[in-house]
Amino acid sequence: MTTVHLLVLIHGMWGNPGHLSELARIVRETHGTTTDGTQLRVLLAEANSEDSTYDGIDWGGERVAKEILDEVEKLENQDEKVVRFSVTGYSLGGLLARFVIGVLHQRGFFNDITPVNFNTIATPHIGLPRYPSLLSSVFSSLGPKLLSRTGEQFYCVDKWSATGRPLLEVMADPDRIFYQALASFQHIRIYANGIHDRTVPYVTAAIVTEDPFVEYQTSGIEIVRDEQYTPLVKSYNLPSVPPPREARPVILSPQWFRRHKPGRPLLPPLLQFRFPLQSPVLRLSLATRSSRARIRLLENDETSKEKLINILAEIEQQMEETVTAVVASGKSISKSPKEQPILTPLQHKIAKSLNQLPIKKEIAFFENVVNSHAIIVCRDVKRFEMHKMGEGLLRHWANSFIL
Repeated sequence: MTTVHLLVLIHGMWGNPGHLSELARIVRETHGTTTDGTQLRVLLAEANSEDSTYDGIDWGGERVAKEILDEVEKLENQDEKVVRFSVTGYSLGGLLARFVIGVLHQRGFFNDITPVNFNTIATPHIGLPRYPSLLSSVFSSLGPKLLSRTGEQFYCVDKWSATGRPLLEVMADPDRIFYQALASFQHIRIYANGIHDRTVPYVTAAIVTEDPFVEYQTSGIEIVRDEQYTPLVKSYNLPSVPPPREARPVILSPQWFRRHKPGRPLLPPLLQFRFPLQSPVLRLSLATRSSRARIRLLENDETSKEKLINILAEIEQQMEETVTAVVASGKSISKSPKEQPILTPLQHKIAKSLNQLPIKKEIAFFENVVNSHAIIVCRDVKRFEMHKMGEGLLRHWANSFIL
């Protein structure tokens, strides 16, 4: 019987397996067979695609967990036995991955399968942060409504557990199975965009509470690039005192006109969309309504009583009796944040808890791009040439992968 190392790739919000096709291609090119004969098999998860990603981290995670178990059974029928397991999640997929491994752990999956590599790329580990701007405040209010259950979990306004705790808080609790499953992996590595990620900002992707790259062009930060893996940052140094700012040009002077030359008509931001504003909002509203209907069916399904959410609810209910318990499309019209994010006490708590784990963190630095969120995984190289800029990062990920 052939022994197998199964790698699962999980895409993000509004995504599909094709978004991670470059990861699959590069890791297959990089790894063949180990000295003990173990072969790599790659599963591009497809059970939670497109609008189904609105249904929540939990229901999406349950779907992917079932897909993994089905794949293991399928391989066994082909005389291939899975002995090692790894997972990489992109964007929302990283949160799904953290939920999935909790489900698998609870079902005894890792009793005879070794968890090896756990990776995320541009994943909002501490939820989506708010910035001190009107637009960010609007998104923080509308996000939980327009993105259905997933939006509520992104912004930590859900009451997932029996005691009313948000899912992201539960998944960062060392006493819960999600955290324990994550801690069991031999290698944990996460990748974050340092700048220009309009979808998942640096602080949440890197699990930090301050952004050293705010105003990086004027802060005096010194960045050393990784020569082998081009977009990666090898090291950086942020001076305690920033250099003096360049004097502003006199209004209406030639220098002033050069600085303020518009790339397109100077319309108010909300009028700069290339399509009517109501179109994306209407699409989100309809998708959210469909998602809510699917969730009601799932919650009424008798088989859902065995889902991990129900098992954990019973555990937390028992604890409550004895102890008092305490993320477009990527086409944003906002500019890069020039101020530190406004993190909640809960987000600080989640970051502190996750940082107790031996996580290796890598920073990607894509300058002169509108949104680096798709570039970091080479999401669509056939249609967008600039997405190839992320290949160096994927090479690093593949070469760091322990087979």
